[in-house]
Amino acid sequence: MSTATASRPFVDFRDVWLAYNEELLAANQFAVEAINLQIQEGEFIAIVGPSGCGKSTFMKLTTGLRMPSIGKIRIDGQPVTGPLKISGMAFQSPSLLPWRTTVDNVLLPLEIVEPYRSSFKKKHKEYVERARRLLQKVGLAGYEDKYPWELSGGMQQRASICRALIHEPKMLLLDEPFGALDAFTREELWCILRDLWTEQKFNVILVTHDLRESVFLADTVYVMSKSPGRFVVRREIELPRPRELEVTYTKEFTDIVLELRGHIGAIRQGAHVTGESPVISQ
Repeated sequence: MSTATASRPFVDFRDVWLAYNEELLAANQFAVEAINLQIQEGEFIAIVGPSGCGKSTFMKLTTGLRMPSIGKIRIDGQPVTGPLKISGMAFQSPSLLPWRTTVDNVLLPLEIVEPYRSSFKKKHKEYVERARRLLQKVGLAGYEDKYPWELSGGMQQRASICRALIHEPKMLLLDEPFGALDAFTREELWCILRDLWTEQKFNVILVTHDLRESVFLADTVYVMSKSPGRFVVRREIELPRPRELEVTYTKEFTDIVLELRGHIGAIRQGAHVTGESPVISQ
């Protein structure tokens, strides 16, 4: 790897603004504004903020599902001009197809994403083995041939994460993936995601309302302002890795969570942070 490639951000937003249509653009009504963000290869970031602040809009921009009205986005050194093939996504709802078994749900991206699609029939056995190994890693051994209605919510979400990772993407985008789960299951899945990321070092962008989740998992947490959303706080999480759940009960961890909660509380009360660059909070 050249020095230039090593130092190049994997995700690079340069003064990105988005209005959802031409009328809103003409009226200067933006969903997100002045997004400047550089994420290094293999980095795990989390985005938090009040409801409606533009977190999901940012995700659409990152995946190429939306093009910016102003500014430029580059992912892995290439300009974003449409939906990315190098990313995987998981959402709050697992959205598994009810007529397909767990393993067949996980295989779905390989049926539609090139270069896997062209060789899917030829390499079907190999791909099935890959899916089964991935399901075993997340604790679903023995459930590969079950249907979604035979799985708990937590199991369905594990399968959803496997589906997002089966094509070995360079970037995983997670939009409130654990929000509908009970606290115990949520923490189990934090650890599973932590272990998968530690092993494979893909980039992760996690959108969440759970501040504990963001601090436990991420290298860096970004706080977004009210709409039009912009990043107003960047908080590096310097807790040592690997992180075990016990760290969530320490004062150091709790202090960071309270600090982030304070920022979001100030935003909700109407405090405005000026400047186009994120405020660095240490």
